Amino acid sequence: QVQLVESGGGLVQAGGSLRLSCAASERTISRYAMGWFRQAPGKEREFVAYISRYGGSTGYGDSVKGRFTISRDNAKYTVDLQMNNLKPEDTAVYYCAAGATFSTSAADFGSWGQGTQVTVSS
Repeated sequence: QVQLVESGGGLVQAGGSLRLSCAASERTISRYAMGWFRQAPGKEREFVAYISRYGGSTGYGDSVKGRFTISRDNAKYTVDLQMNNLKPEDTAVYYCAAGATFSTSAADFGSWGQGTQVTVSS
């Protein structure tokens, strides 16, 4: 399994932006499709975005479409999530994940980071 470490979370006002980054332990990160998921207190883990192994395909959850952008740099072993126009309902712990194929289902991702907290104040 590849090890993943997220960074970039924090506290931001509604309407603001944050950029999350996920660093992978393997130089062979290009073997993996990558995804971002989030989980708010008392709620199930929710799909946010995915990106295919070389970035040719991306997908977004309906609640973030048009506001969030996922990208990857295989040469730097990183996957980023640019989050704009943040809303209080975006408050959650955000997790980076790696899997064999891109998917909206958490069950299809076998490696997970420890998560980073994003809090959006109104």
